[in-house]
Amino acid sequence: MKTQFLNPKNIERKWLLVDAAGMPIGRLASRVALLLRGKNKPQWSPDVDAGDYVVVINAEKAVLTGKKAETKGYFSASPRPGSSKTTSYADMMRKHPTYPVEHAIKGMLPKTALGDRMFEKLHVYAGAEHPHKAQKPELVTL
Repeated sequence: MKTQFLNPKNIERKWLLVDAAGMPIGRLASRVALLLRGKNKPQWSPDVDAGDYVVVINAEKAVLTGKKAETKGYFSASPRPGSSKTTSYADMMRKHPTYPVEHAIKGMLPKTALGDRMFEKLHVYAGAEHPHKAQKPELVTL
């Protein structure tokens, strides 16, 4: 029996649907990152993007544990002096309710061009509706 090496020609990708309602953001992010990387498949290789497409719904209903909802902030800065800003979790949920989930998942992917390609397969929506019904995503319970 010969060893089969994973390459882009023999990768089978599925569409997966994840409901984030009531889940802690960190636990959700770690499991979704695993699906995006393809580590749940028997033929995983660290140098190949073998992951599936993941649709996350109800991102606005994901929760933070402890006092993180009051203390968590999102930092941003440009090269200009004095341009640093910190946005609180509550303000971010009001302006962009999908950002905290996307930010957490992106932080758990590789910081390379391969990680960027994995992140492109993620689709996060604040509510229960999504435009990917034609792909017939399978519901995954995490």
